[in-house]
Amino acid sequence: MTDCPARPVEAASPAVNRTPRSRGSAVCRAGAGPGVAVVALLALFVLFCAGCGTTFPKDTDGSLDRITGGFLRVGVSENPPWTEIADDGSVTGREVDLLTGFAQGEDATVEWTPGAESELITAMTRGDLDVVVGGLTSDSPWQQEVALTRPYAKAVAPDGGTVEMVMATPLGENALLVALETYLARAGEAS
Repeated sequence: MTDCPARPVEAASPAVNRTPRSRGSAVCRAGAGPGVAVVALLALFVLFCAGCGTTFPKDTDGSLDRITGGFLRVGVSENPPWTEIADDGSVTGREVDLLTGFAQGEDATVEWTPGAESELITAMTRGDLDVVVGGLTSDSPWQQEVALTRPYAKAVAPDGGTVEMVMATPLGENALLVALETYLARAGEAS
């Protein structure tokens, strides 16, 4: 570091006296603090991670990697028009269509598991499901047990207010969550 002589500068207010740290046109680096070192270390870390083939975001259990070219395990709770379950076990509805499109983009086959919302959330926390749908809203009581997507649609609630529709994924499965949110955003723009 260069030791720079201090030269007083006229301040806008007579009570303030600023002292720049410069010598001629070269800027003095003394007093830059640890910020420069932190930024340099962060840049080195990012370059190191990029060189290692590390991708972000990551899934703690590798859900997106397992789903791609495999199976997307979806828990579905009936809540028309978002999801409907026929007597024969077939499922339809807006969220069913969205997840079918998402699965196609991942070259995956959807395995539907019908059930009550609470049972499906429990199955997800055990690692048995990748996504749960059924008209979930952003004020879902399951926020502590699962990760909710960003709202992808708005709907009128029974009380006349507006609710934001979401889907649930397992906590820590961030690559899956981001891929699903990206698909939902694109699907919303296309409609």
